Amino acid sequence: MSRFSKFLIFAAAAAFMAACTPTAKIDGAIEDAPSSEVIVKLLNVNRYEVLDTVSTDASGRFSYKVDVEKGQPEFVYVFYKDTKVASLLLEAGDKVSVKADTLGGYEVEGSEECAKLAQIESDYSAALGRLGAIASRMEKTTDPDEAAALRRDIGREYIDYYRNCVKYVLQNSKSLTSVPVLYQNFGADLPVFAQSTDAIHFVNVADSLATVYPDSKYVKALRKEAERRFGYLELESKMASAVEVGFPDVELPDINSKKVKLSEVDAKVIMLYFWSATDASQKMFNLDVLKSLYDDYHSRGFEIYQAALDPDKAGWAQVVKQQNLPWINVCDGLGADSQYVYTYNIAALPAIYIIADGELVDGEVVDEKSLRRLLDKLLK
Repeated sequence: MSRFSKFLIFAAAAAFMAACTPTAKIDGAIEDAPSSEVIVKLLNVNRYEVLDTVSTDASGRFSYKVDVEKGQPEFVYVFYKDTKVASLLLEAGDKVSVKADTLGGYEVEGSEECAKLAQIESDYSAALGRLGAIASRMEKTTDPDEAAALRRDIGREYIDYYRNCVKYVLQNSKSLTSVPVLYQNFGADLPVFAQSTDAIHFVNVADSLATVYPDSKYVKALRKEAERRFGYLELESKMASAVEVGFPDVELPDINSKKVKLSEVDAKVIMLYFWSATDASQKMFNLDVLKSLYDDYHSRGFEIYQAALDPDKAGWAQVVKQQNLPWINVCDGLGADSQYVYTYNIAALPAIYIIADGELVDGEVVDEKSLRRLLDKLLK
Protein backbone atom coordinates (compact mmCIF):
# COMPACT_ATOMS: atom_id res chain seq x y z
CA MET A 1 0.00 0.00 0.00
CA SER A 2 1.40 3.38 -0.99
CA ARG A 3 1.97 6.19 1.51
CA PHE A 4 -0.69 8.23 -0.29
CA SER A 5 -3.23 5.41 0.10
CA LYS A 6 -2.43 5.12 3.81
CA PHE A 7 -2.86 8.87 4.18
CA LEU A 8 -6.29 8.71 2.50
CA ILE A 9 -7.38 5.89 4.80
CA PHE A 10 -6.19 7.79 7.88
CA ALA A 11 -7.91 11.00 6.73
CA ALA A 12 -11.14 9.12 6.04
CA ALA A 13 -11.03 7.48 9.48
CA ALA A 14 -10.39 10.83 11.17
CA ALA A 15 -13.29 12.40 9.28
CA PHE A 16 -15.55 9.51 10.28
CA MET A 17 -14.60 9.83 13.94
CA ALA A 18 -15.19 13.59 13.82
CA ALA A 19 -18.58 13.02 12.26
CA CYS A 20 -19.45 10.56 15.05
CA THR A 21 -18.49 12.95 17.88
CA PRO A 22 -21.71 13.95 19.65
CA THR A 23 -22.43 17.66 19.26
CA ALA A 24 -25.03 20.31 20.01
CA LYS A 25 -25.67 23.15 17.57
CA ILE A 26 -26.34 26.77 18.42
CA ASP A 27 -27.94 29.08 15.85
CA GLY A 28 -27.85 32.57 17.26
CA ALA A 29 -28.79 36.12 16.39
CA ILE A 30 -27.47 39.07 18.41
CA GLU A 31 -29.45 42.27 17.99
CA ASP A 32 -27.30 45.35 17.32
CA ALA A 33 -24.18 43.25 16.80
CA PRO A 34 -23.65 42.99 13.03
CA SER A 35 -20.24 41.81 11.83
CA SER A 36 -19.05 41.46 15.41
CA GLU A 37 -17.52 38.76 17.56
CA VAL A 38 -19.12 36.63 20.26
CA ILE A 39 -17.24 34.40 22.68
CA VAL A 40 -18.48 30.90 23.47
CA LYS A 41 -17.49 29.65 26.92
CA LEU A 42 -17.88 26.33 28.72
CA LEU A 43 -18.45 26.10 32.45
CA ASN A 44 -15.91 23.68 33.89
CA VAL A 45 -17.49 23.12 37.31
CA ASN A 46 -16.55 26.48 38.85
CA ARG A 47 -14.76 28.42 36.12
CA TYR A 48 -15.31 29.48 32.54
CA GLU A 49 -13.18 28.06 29.73
CA VAL A 50 -13.18 29.79 26.34
CA LEU A 51 -14.20 27.39 23.58
CA ASP A 52 -14.06 29.76 20.62
CA THR A 53 -14.59 33.23 19.25
CA VAL A 54 -17.26 33.33 16.55
CA SER A 55 -18.00 36.09 14.05
CA THR A 56 -21.53 37.27 13.37
CA ASP A 57 -22.67 38.16 9.86
CA ALA A 58 -24.11 41.47 8.71
CA SER A 59 -27.42 40.55 10.38
CA GLY A 60 -25.81 39.60 13.70
CA ARG A 61 -26.29 35.87 13.09
CA PHE A 62 -23.84 33.12 13.97
CA SER A 63 -23.70 29.34 14.19
CA TYR A 64 -21.58 27.11 16.38
CA LYS A 65 -21.28 23.42 17.25
CA VAL A 66 -20.26 22.25 20.74
CA ASP A 67 -18.88 18.78 21.47
CA VAL A 68 -21.13 17.19 24.10
CA GLU A 69 -20.73 13.63 25.34
CA LYS A 70 -23.90 11.57 25.56
CA GLY A 71 -25.25 11.59 29.09
CA GLN A 72 -23.07 14.53 30.09
CA PRO A 73 -24.88 17.83 29.34
CA GLU A 74 -22.75 20.96 29.35
CA PHE A 75 -23.39 24.50 30.57
CA VAL A 76 -22.40 26.77 27.68
CA TYR A 77 -22.48 30.58 27.72
CA VAL A 78 -22.39 33.15 24.93
CA PHE A 79 -20.70 36.48 25.65
CA TYR A 80 -20.75 39.71 23.68
CA LYS A 81 -17.68 41.62 24.85
CA ASP A 82 -17.92 41.32 28.67
CA THR A 83 -21.68 40.76 28.79
CA LYS A 84 -23.19 37.31 29.08
CA VAL A 85 -25.97 37.31 26.51
CA ALA A 86 -27.14 33.70 26.68
CA SER A 87 -26.92 30.72 29.05
CA LEU A 88 -27.49 27.23 27.68
CA LEU A 89 -27.65 23.69 29.04
CA LEU A 90 -26.87 21.54 26.03
CA GLU A 91 -27.27 17.81 25.53
CA ALA A 92 -25.84 15.74 22.70
CA GLY A 93 -27.99 16.22 19.61
CA ASP A 94 -29.58 19.50 20.73
CA LYS A 95 -30.28 22.15 18.10
CA VAL A 96 -31.14 25.42 19.76
CA SER A 97 -32.05 28.82 18.42
CA VAL A 98 -31.04 31.89 20.42
CA LYS A 99 -32.22 35.48 20.00
CA ALA A 100 -30.35 37.93 22.22
CA ASP A 101 -29.50 41.58 22.64
CA THR A 102 -26.21 43.08 23.74
CA LEU A 103 -27.53 43.87 27.24
CA GLY A 104 -28.13 40.30 28.38
CA GLY A 105 -31.74 39.69 27.40
CA TYR A 106 -32.37 36.55 25.38
CA GLU A 107 -34.86 33.91 24.27
CA VAL A 108 -34.08 30.29 23.40
CA GLU A 109 -36.00 27.62 21.51
CA GLY A 110 -35.35 23.97 20.80
CA SER A 111 -34.46 22.72 24.29
CA GLU A 112 -36.65 22.41 27.36
CA GLU A 113 -33.60 22.49 29.65
CA CYS A 114 -32.29 25.66 28.00
CA ALA A 115 -35.72 27.25 28.38
CA LYS A 116 -35.74 26.33 32.08
CA LEU A 117 -32.28 27.84 32.54
CA ALA A 118 -33.37 31.04 30.78
CA GLN A 119 -36.38 31.35 33.12
CA ILE A 120 -34.18 30.72 36.16
CA GLU A 121 -31.81 33.51 35.15
CA SER A 122 -34.72 35.86 34.39
CA ASP A 123 -36.27 35.24 37.83
CA TYR A 124 -32.89 35.66 39.54
CA SER A 125 -32.20 38.93 37.70
CA ALA A 126 -35.65 40.24 38.64
CA ALA A 127 -35.09 39.36 42.32
CA LEU A 128 -31.72 41.12 42.30
CA GLY A 129 -33.38 44.15 40.77
CA ARG A 130 -36.09 44.27 43.44
CA LEU A 131 -33.60 43.88 46.27
CA GLY A 132 -31.30 46.47 44.74
CA ALA A 133 -34.15 48.99 44.47
CA ILE A 134 -35.09 48.52 48.13
CA ALA A 135 -31.46 48.78 49.22
CA SER A 136 -31.11 52.01 47.24
CA ARG A 137 -34.13 53.48 49.02
CA MET A 138 -32.65 52.47 52.37
CA GLU A 139 -29.43 54.32 51.60
CA LYS A 140 -31.34 57.50 50.83
CA THR A 141 -33.85 57.56 53.69
CA THR A 142 -33.21 59.37 56.96
CA ASP A 143 -36.45 58.18 58.54
CA PRO A 144 -35.71 55.31 60.99
CA ASP A 145 -39.26 53.95 60.70
CA GLU A 146 -39.03 53.86 56.91
CA ALA A 147 -35.60 52.21 57.13
CA ALA A 148 -37.03 49.52 59.43
CA ALA A 149 -39.93 48.93 57.04
CA LEU A 150 -37.53 48.65 54.11
CA ARG A 151 -35.42 46.10 56.02
CA ARG A 152 -38.57 44.03 56.52
CA ASP A 153 -39.29 44.35 52.79
CA ILE A 154 -35.80 43.00 52.01
CA GLY A 155 -36.44 40.10 54.38
CA ARG A 156 -39.75 39.29 52.70
CA GLU A 157 -38.21 39.46 49.22
CA TYR A 158 -35.42 37.12 50.26
CA ILE A 159 -37.77 34.62 51.91
CA ASP A 160 -40.18 34.62 48.97
CA TYR A 161 -37.37 34.03 46.50
CA TYR A 162 -35.78 31.36 48.68
CA ARG A 163 -39.08 29.49 48.94
CA ASN A 164 -39.52 29.61 45.17
CA CYS A 165 -36.00 28.22 44.74
CA VAL A 166 -36.71 25.39 47.19
CA LYS A 167 -39.89 24.60 45.29
CA TYR A 168 -37.96 24.56 42.02
CA VAL A 169 -35.24 22.15 43.16
CA LEU A 170 -37.82 19.85 44.73
CA GLN A 171 -39.79 19.72 41.49
CA ASN A 172 -36.72 19.52 39.23
CA SER A 173 -34.34 17.36 41.27
CA LYS A 174 -33.43 15.32 38.17
CA SER A 175 -32.69 18.37 36.05
CA LEU A 176 -29.19 19.85 35.98
CA THR A 177 -30.81 23.30 35.99
CA SER A 178 -31.21 22.79 39.76
CA VAL A 179 -27.44 23.04 40.19
CA PRO A 180 -27.05 26.77 39.42
CA VAL A 181 -30.13 27.50 41.54
CA LEU A 182 -28.43 25.93 44.56
CA TYR A 183 -25.36 28.14 44.06
CA GLN A 184 -27.09 31.51 43.59
CA ASN A 185 -25.95 34.42 45.76
CA PHE A 186 -27.37 37.80 46.72
CA GLY A 187 -23.92 39.32 47.03
CA ALA A 188 -20.68 37.65 48.11
CA ASP A 189 -21.78 37.11 51.71
CA LEU A 190 -25.39 35.99 51.22
CA PRO A 191 -25.99 32.70 49.42
CA VAL A 192 -29.66 32.07 48.68
CA PHE A 193 -29.25 28.63 50.28
CA ALA A 194 -27.48 29.94 53.37
CA GLN A 195 -29.12 27.92 56.15
CA SER A 196 -27.29 24.94 57.63
CA THR A 197 -30.35 22.75 56.98
CA ASP A 198 -30.05 23.54 53.25
CA ALA A 199 -27.45 20.78 53.20
CA ILE A 200 -30.41 18.41 52.89
CA HIS A 201 -31.42 20.02 49.56
CA PHE A 202 -27.86 19.62 48.23
CA VAL A 203 -27.76 15.96 49.25
CA ASN A 204 -31.20 15.18 47.81
CA VAL A 205 -30.49 16.85 44.46
CA ALA A 206 -27.07 15.18 44.20
CA ASP A 207 -28.66 11.78 44.87
CA SER A 208 -31.40 12.35 42.29
CA LEU A 209 -29.08 13.67 39.58
CA ALA A 210 -26.66 10.79 40.09
CA THR A 211 -29.37 8.38 38.93
CA VAL A 212 -29.65 10.25 35.61
CA TYR A 213 -26.16 11.67 35.00
CA PRO A 214 -23.75 9.46 36.98
CA ASP A 215 -20.70 10.60 34.97
CA SER A 216 -21.42 14.34 34.89
CA LYS A 217 -18.66 16.53 36.35
CA TYR A 218 -21.34 18.91 37.61
CA VAL A 219 -23.04 16.14 39.57
CA LYS A 220 -19.72 14.98 41.04
CA ALA A 221 -18.91 18.54 42.15
CA LEU A 222 -22.39 18.91 43.64
CA ARG A 223 -21.93 15.65 45.52
CA LYS A 224 -18.70 16.96 47.03
CA GLU A 225 -20.40 20.21 48.07
CA ALA A 226 -23.36 18.24 49.46
CA GLU A 227 -21.04 16.12 51.60
CA ARG A 228 -19.22 19.23 52.83
CA ARG A 229 -22.44 20.98 53.79
CA PHE A 230 -23.92 17.88 55.38
CA GLY A 231 -20.73 17.53 57.40
CA TYR A 232 -21.31 21.03 58.79
CA LEU A 233 -24.94 20.19 59.57
CA GLU A 234 -23.88 17.00 61.35
CA LEU A 235 -21.21 18.86 63.29
CA GLU A 236 -23.69 21.58 64.28
CA SER A 237 -26.13 18.94 65.52
CA LYS A 238 -23.43 17.17 67.51
CA MET A 239 -22.18 20.40 69.04
CA ALA A 240 -25.73 21.34 70.07
CA SER A 241 -26.22 18.05 71.91
CA ALA A 242 -22.66 17.49 73.10
CA VAL A 243 -21.48 17.66 76.67
CA GLU A 244 -19.70 20.97 77.15
CA VAL A 245 -15.94 20.72 76.73
CA GLY A 246 -13.23 23.32 76.51
CA PHE A 247 -12.35 22.61 72.88
CA PRO A 248 -14.14 21.94 69.56
CA ASP A 249 -14.75 18.20 69.39
CA VAL A 250 -13.45 16.05 66.54
CA GLU A 251 -14.89 12.74 65.40
CA LEU A 252 -13.18 10.95 62.51
CA PRO A 253 -12.72 7.35 61.30
CA ASP A 254 -9.52 5.41 61.92
CA ILE A 255 -7.88 3.00 59.45
CA ASN A 256 -10.55 0.41 60.32
CA SER A 257 -13.34 2.93 59.57
CA LYS A 258 -14.26 3.10 63.27
CA LYS A 259 -15.07 6.65 64.34
CA VAL A 260 -13.01 7.98 67.22
CA LYS A 261 -14.19 11.02 69.16
CA LEU A 262 -11.53 13.36 70.56
CA SER A 263 -13.62 14.17 73.66
CA GLU A 264 -13.75 10.45 74.57
CA VAL A 265 -9.97 9.93 74.57
CA ASP A 266 -8.97 8.88 78.09
CA ALA A 267 -5.79 10.80 78.75
CA LYS A 268 -4.64 13.65 80.98
CA VAL A 269 -2.90 15.42 78.08
CA ILE A 270 -3.82 15.00 74.41
CA MET A 271 -1.87 16.31 71.47
CA LEU A 272 -4.29 17.06 68.60
CA TYR A 273 -2.03 16.95 65.56
CA PHE A 274 -3.28 17.84 62.06
CA TRP A 275 -0.90 16.71 59.31
CA SER A 276 -0.54 15.38 55.77
CA ALA A 277 0.76 11.90 55.03
CA THR A 278 2.02 13.11 51.65
CA ASP A 279 4.58 15.49 53.18
CA ALA A 280 8.02 13.90 53.63
CA SER A 281 9.06 16.18 56.51
CA GLN A 282 5.86 15.41 58.44
CA LYS A 283 6.38 11.68 57.94
CA MET A 284 9.90 12.03 59.28
CA PHE A 285 8.54 13.97 62.27
CA ASN A 286 6.48 10.89 63.15
CA LEU A 287 9.57 8.71 63.28
CA ASP A 288 12.17 11.15 64.58
CA VAL A 289 10.10 13.02 67.18
CA LEU A 290 6.63 11.65 67.93
CA LYS A 291 7.59 8.01 68.44
CA SER A 292 10.20 8.79 71.10
CA LEU A 293 7.86 11.37 72.64
CA TYR A 294 5.07 8.79 72.82
CA ASP A 295 7.37 6.20 74.38
CA ASP A 296 8.51 8.64 77.05
CA TYR A 297 5.17 10.20 78.01
CA HIS A 298 2.35 7.77 77.16
CA SER A 299 2.60 5.90 80.47
CA ARG A 300 2.31 9.25 82.29
CA GLY A 301 -1.07 10.04 80.71
CA PHE A 302 -0.15 11.38 77.26
CA GLU A 303 -2.00 10.51 74.04
CA ILE A 304 -1.76 11.67 70.42
CA TYR A 305 -4.86 12.19 68.28
CA GLN A 306 -3.35 12.52 64.79
CA ALA A 307 -5.81 13.73 62.12
CA ALA A 308 -4.68 13.60 58.50
CA LEU A 309 -6.10 16.21 56.12
CA ASP A 310 -5.56 14.09 53.02
CA PRO A 311 -8.02 13.33 50.20
CA ASP A 312 -6.30 9.98 49.54
CA LYS A 313 -7.38 7.77 52.46
CA ALA A 314 -5.70 4.68 51.01
CA GLY A 315 -2.35 6.49 50.78
CA TRP A 316 -2.72 7.81 54.34
CA ALA A 317 -3.58 4.36 55.73
CA GLN A 318 -0.56 2.87 53.98
CA VAL A 319 1.78 5.38 55.64
CA VAL A 320 0.23 4.72 59.07
CA LYS A 321 0.74 0.97 58.64
CA GLN A 322 4.25 1.29 57.19
CA GLN A 323 5.37 3.55 60.05
CA ASN A 324 3.58 1.36 62.62
CA LEU A 325 2.22 4.41 64.47
CA PRO A 326 0.88 3.32 67.88
CA TRP A 327 -1.32 6.30 68.71
CA ILE A 328 -4.77 7.33 67.40
CA ASN A 329 -4.75 7.98 63.65
CA VAL A 330 -7.86 9.26 61.84
CA CYS A 331 -8.81 10.75 58.46
CA ASP A 332 -12.10 11.63 56.68
CA GLY A 333 -10.63 11.78 53.17
CA LEU A 334 -11.90 15.31 52.51
CA GLY A 335 -8.52 17.03 52.61
CA ALA A 336 -8.76 20.82 52.73
CA ASP A 337 -12.57 20.54 52.62
CA SER A 338 -12.71 18.81 56.00
CA GLN A 339 -14.98 20.69 58.39
CA TYR A 340 -12.22 20.71 61.00
CA VAL A 341 -10.03 22.95 58.84
CA TYR A 342 -12.58 25.68 59.54
CA THR A 343 -13.39 24.61 63.09
CA TYR A 344 -9.75 24.93 64.12
CA ASN A 345 -8.91 27.73 61.67
CA ILE A 346 -6.02 25.76 60.18
CA ALA A 347 -3.96 27.89 57.81
CA ALA A 348 -1.03 25.51 57.28
CA LEU A 349 0.12 22.01 58.16
CA PRO A 350 1.25 20.65 60.49
CA ALA A 351 -0.91 22.20 63.22
CA ILE A 352 -0.57 21.23 66.90
CA TYR A 353 -3.05 21.78 69.73
CA ILE A 354 -2.50 20.62 73.31
CA ILE A 355 -5.49 19.67 75.46
CA ALA A 356 -4.97 19.17 79.19
CA ASP A 357 -7.75 18.10 81.55
CA GLY A 358 -10.39 18.91 78.92
CA GLU A 359 -9.14 22.42 78.09
CA LEU A 360 -7.04 23.85 75.27
CA VAL A 361 -3.68 24.91 76.65
CA ASP A 362 -1.99 28.16 75.75
CA GLY A 363 1.64 27.63 74.86
CA GLU A 364 3.67 27.80 71.69
CA VAL A 365 4.90 24.46 70.38
CA VAL A 366 7.42 24.83 67.56
CA ASP A 367 9.75 21.85 67.97
CA GLU A 368 10.51 18.76 70.06
CA LYS A 369 12.24 20.77 72.77
CA SER A 370 9.29 23.12 73.36
CA LEU A 371 6.86 20.20 73.23
CA ARG A 372 8.81 18.23 75.86
CA ARG A 373 9.06 21.30 78.07
CA LEU A 374 5.28 21.75 77.96
CA LEU A 375 4.58 18.06 78.62
CA ASP A 376 6.95 18.03 81.60
CA LYS A 377 4.99 20.94 83.04
CA LEU A 378 1.56 19.38 82.41
CA LEU A 379 2.41 15.82 83.47
CA LYS A 380 4.13 16.46 86.78
